[in-house]
Amino acid sequence: MYTAWKLAERGEEVTLFEKRGGVGKEACSGLFSERILGYIPQSKVLVQNRVDFCLLHFPKKTLKINFSKKFFVMSHHALDNLVADLAKKAGVKIAFNNHVESLPHNYDRIIGSDGASSKVRKSLGLQEPSFRLGIQGFTQEQSKENYVDAWPTKEGFLWKIPRGQEAEWGIIEKPTMARKMFEEFLSKKSVRVSNLKSTLVPQGLIIPKNPKVTLLGDAAGMTKPWSGGGVAWNLTSANMLLKNFPDFVKYRNQAKRFFLPKIILSKAATKTIYLLGTRTPWLLLRNWQIESDFLI
Repeated sequence: MYTAWKLAERGEEVTLFEKRGGVGKEACSGLFSERILGYIPQSKVLVQNRVDFCLLHFPKKTLKINFSKKFFVMSHHALDNLVADLAKKAGVKIAFNNHVESLPHNYDRIIGSDGASSKVRKSLGLQEPSFRLGIQGFTQEQSKENYVDAWPTKEGFLWKIPRGQEAEWGIIEKPTMARKMFEEFLSKKSVRVSNLKSTLVPQGLIIPKNPKVTLLGDAAGMTKPWSGGGVAWNLTSANMLLKNFPDFVKYRNQAKRFFLPKIILSKAATKTIYLLGTRTPWLLLRNWQIESDFLI
């Protein structure tokens, strides 16, 4: 949606195909670094709470993770609708209830930003990203702390996010393990959640060499390897696409150069911290400072 908005502002004729009758991501924690205001200044009105750090709870030690840029808690659904309104005002044609099963014709360029199970990616015969399952639920309580709680798991983590008028509890893990681990965790904490939601979270860097068709966002697996968050990475890659448009090959090359080292290094760093935190926690400092969106 952001890319369509910005292309339309530049005078491009843009049609956006949306399979549903409206826009807005339903299952997402909506925890965005303050970088979001640089991309979408209008989103400031959506801020529900501010997060300054994370408490990472290992069995025998808790680490305090300080962020280089603070995080804002927002509704991703509301953010998507805000950007959709901006896109429509800029001239984007949004075709609702259009489930694209194959590549549409009569377009000079096609950008597949159609989610984790991207039809565009499948139409191009590209490899699939790896997947984890994200699950979230909510408790009705005053929850305005300025920090997030997280509990590492084998392939992800559990979390509690303060959202102002409610608290969000969630997990990201292997699809075969996530639900059982989440239920056991909630039972142990004596927490009962409502409004349960789930979504597949892709991870990869799948951008075709095709000069006329490319991928963006979850369709390209563009998420943070450690948290599964995708908004900052998606917006960063969207700006790369906008900078190089209509040259999709240049966009691919720039995105690969920028993201591939970050993916490799952040995966290694996450595994190392999780391993030390579980087996030799005394080797870890209690206070850490990380880059909010790119870890290192």
